[in-house]
Amino acid sequence: MLDRVARAGKAGISDGCLLIRPTLLGGLLLATAALLQSGRASAQCVDEELKQELVGKRAYRGVVPRKFKKALRHELSPLGGWYAGDISDGAPVYGGAYTFHFTEDLALEASYLRTQRKFGFLEAVDRAREGILNIGNTTSTVNMYMGHLVWTLAYGKVRWFGGPIGRFDFYIAAGAGAVDEAGSRGVAGSGGFGMKLFLTDWLGLRLDVRDQVRAVRGPLGVERTVNDVMALGGFSIFIPFSS
Repeated sequence: MLDRVARAGKAGISDGCLLIRPTLLGGLLLATAALLQSGRASAQCVDEELKQELVGKRAYRGVVPRKFKKALRHELSPLGGWYAGDISDGAPVYGGAYTFHFTEDLALEASYLRTQRKFGFLEAVDRAREGILNIGNTTSTVNMYMGHLVWTLAYGKVRWFGGPIGRFDFYIAAGAGAVDEAGSRGVAGSGGFGMKLFLTDWLGLRLDVRDQVRAVRGPLGVERTVNDVMALGGFSIFIPFSS
C-alpha cells in the first residue's frame, strides 16, 4: 500500500511538473517574441528617422528645385558698360545680345557691341603740336560681332532683406567672332563669366565680364596681341513670357 501511495505521489508530482513546465516555457517564449518584435519595431522607427534625416540633409545640400525655366526660350538683352582697352583708353560700350537656350544649362548667344578706340594722351600731344604727330592715334569706332556658347554652372536663390526670394544663374561663356575697326577686320577670341538675376517669369537682370583677345595695330604701326576687358550690364527679356 505504501509503495502504491509513494508511486502515486511521485506520478502526481511528475504530472504536475509536466503541466507547469510547458506553461512557464510558453510564457517565456511569448515574452521573448514580444521583446524581439518590440526591438524590431524600435529599430525600424530609428531607421526611418535616420533615413528622413539623411534625405533632408541631402536635399538641403543637393539640387535646388528650379522654378524659373529657360529651356527652349529666347532671350533678348540690351547691354551697356565699360570697355577697358589693353593699350588704348577706356570707353563706354553698348549693344545687345540674342540667346537661345537649348536646355537649362546650355545656350548659344550672338551679340553685337560698339565702342571707340582712342589714345587720350597722344591725341592731347597731337593737338598741342597742331596735328603733326599723326602716328595712327586717331579715334576709331570698334564694332564687335561675337558668338558664345553659354554654360550654366549653378542655379540658386537668395532672400532679400528677409523678404521675397530671388533666383539667379551663374554661368561661363566662351566663343569667338569678328572685330571691325576703322575699316579693317580681324578675328577675336572671347571668354568670361556672368550672372542673371530673375525678377519675374520673363524679366531678368544681367551682369557680364568678358575678356577679348585679338591682334591690333597700335600707334607707329606696331602690331600686338591685346586682352581687352568689358564689364557689361543690362536686362534680359525671355520669350515666351511664361516659363
